[in-house]
Amino acid sequence: MTTTFETQRAALADVVAIPVTPFTEDGRVDQDAHRALLRRLLDGGVRTLTPNGNTGEFYALTPEERRLVTELTVQEAGERAATLVGVGHDVPTAVASARHARELGARMVMVHQPVHPYVSAAGWVDYHRAIAEAVPELGVVPYIRNARLPGARLAELADHCPNVIGVKYAVPDAAKFAAFARDAGLDRFVWVAGLAEPYAPSYFSAGATGFTSGLVNVAPSVSLNMIDALRSGDYPAAMKVWEQIRRFEELRAANGSADNVTVVKEALASLGLCRRDVRPPSRALPEEERAEVAAIAAGWSA
Repeated sequence: MTTTFETQRAALADVVAIPVTPFTEDGRVDQDAHRALLRRLLDGGVRTLTPNGNTGEFYALTPEERRLVTELTVQEAGERAATLVGVGHDVPTAVASARHARELGARMVMVHQPVHPYVSAAGWVDYHRAIAEAVPELGVVPYIRNARLPGARLAELADHCPNVIGVKYAVPDAAKFAAFARDAGLDRFVWVAGLAEPYAPSYFSAGATGFTSGLVNVAPSVSLNMIDALRSGDYPAAMKVWEQIRRFEELRAANGSADNVTVVKEALASLGLCRRDVRPPSRALPEEERAEVAAIAAGWSA
């Protein structure tokens, strides 16, 4: 019987939350805080979780920690949410992570953009094909940040691997996204706006039906308000949310997104939900910038 991946596709057409990974004072993964933050997302109405995403500091976690984060997320999600597990690094590591996710009961993996100084378009296909073919039962979602990758290469990948069902597209160019999606096959994949709320309205206008979010850790209702507006085609309402989150996302995006995770954790710390600690190469937010983040978070929770 051919797998249709209908449930997985539906889960991608939503707010795809990227949970933070909280740390204890001595630098370990804070399992209790992690579980509490996941429950807060679920109780807030979030139905798709991505453990080991970039907001979760994927590249700063050890292999053992990435497995732990996956286990905690799958356990907390249960039947309440879909789990899209981030995998990456070299092919054997990515395959092992995908198989681990499958063993735990996760039904989808997101493949991080290959981190390599020399990425050819054909090699990009080979990399993702090796991972997708290793877990044919799982829905596979490439995370695309490479502006030079042509849409035809994604179509080629899916010709070989029908379990490639969605795309997290994170090139900051709405026109390029529109062209890429049509070259790859607009109706063939679920298109997830991978640059979160700031880009969601423009990407939805070009065919996206879901968006990722780190902000959702802080204010689930804000992110859900945006997708509700976008689903109904109410772009003025979506842009009201856009204005509401604009400054927060500007702080995250400043200096090449140097404080992308830091700002989210600072907001959570201001609400007493976890420590503000991040790992290098991120850094804690300077004292003088913390008050502004706290004020924004307080406004959302009021």
